[in-house]
Amino acid sequence: MTQAPRLAMVAGEASGDQLASLLLAGLRDRWPGTHAVGIGGPQMRAQGFDAWWPSDKLSVFGFVDALRHYRELVGIRNQLRERLLKERPDVFIGIDAPDFNFGLETPLKAAGIRTVHFVCPSIWAWRGERVKKLAAAADHVLCLYPFEPALLAQHGVAATFVGHPMADKVPLDPPRADARQSLGLAAQDTVVALLPGSRRSEIRHIAPALLQAAVQMAQHRPELRFVLPIAPGLRPLVEQAVVEAGASRLPLQLVDGRSHEVLAACDVTLIASGTATLEAALYKRPMVIVYRLGWLNWQLMRRMAYQPWFGLPNILLKDFVVPEFIQDAAEPKAIAQAALAWLDDAPRQERLQRQFKDLHLSLRQDTAARSSDALATLLQNA
Repeated sequence: MTQAPRLAMVAGEASGDQLASLLLAGLRDRWPGTHAVGIGGPQMRAQGFDAWWPSDKLSVFGFVDALRHYRELVGIRNQLRERLLKERPDVFIGIDAPDFNFGLETPLKAAGIRTVHFVCPSIWAWRGERVKKLAAAADHVLCLYPFEPALLAQHGVAATFVGHPMADKVPLDPPRADARQSLGLAAQDTVVALLPGSRRSEIRHIAPALLQAAVQMAQHRPELRFVLPIAPGLRPLVEQAVVEAGASRLPLQLVDGRSHEVLAACDVTLIASGTATLEAALYKRPMVIVYRLGWLNWQLMRRMAYQPWFGLPNILLKDFVVPEFIQDAAEPKAIAQAALAWLDDAPRQERLQRQFKDLHLSLRQDTAARSSDALATLLQNA
């Protein structure tokens, strides 16, 4: 296929926006005239994406939050479906957000529009029944992890392992000195990164534990420096959390965005479970994974889990290579002790860095090129 395809895409929240922007950049390398429309965020718009709705409309957290915004989300999806059925793009690419995208992909596929789902839902971790919905929704799945295509093939779903675009973007040896200089941190500083998440509800549920843990760490080691990257639109909420956690007197630097620089610069990170934990692994950083949900969301989620691990690095390496503190276990004292233990154990840090480097190499597959090859094949066979 030589002519640039007409694309429609939907990405929700910051992680989807980032994945989609990296994919768009690669597709433009193959097809310079590529134009894409739909739902996206600032990183996608920087690639020329025509966002009919902003991606933060889909940034809901857990089952309860989704129910609260159900009517608005369904209204957006219905409007988008009707518009795409009229305009008939060559291919629709749903970036993650399966609960929203499956309901959009299924009628588009039934109407003869090619559909691709980018990021296999974690059916190997929880909610395995979603594979049936995926089969009905997607003509093809672009998978981030090497074991996923064989799993999907068992259910008759065509898929291609494309690697993780962040593995292509992040250097194998992250530029720590440059990141510290950019953030105004000294080479000799011991730096703790606090990454509570990019959703408002994550700031409410997770940030207090991370900030209180930081206070306890500083009591043991007053020389520590703390840096917290803030997702767009969340600064007032984060500043309020800092005050309520008693962290106002910490040597704490709040920065807008720049989470990758913060990860490159830090010695250890206290981090919310999610995509950011894989990014921390790609930056070869020791971490303590923390997660909290509202009570009802937690009751629903824990009954659907299939594995003992919660964080992506542990799931991919099939071991508790980094500590996890989930729900009631996410106590500030325990989190602080686990983080301080990393700082005091150089051999353990070196062992982790070797494991993360091997993981990085396995995921570095030139995702954009592999994805464009898969799309070209799909469109040629249309």
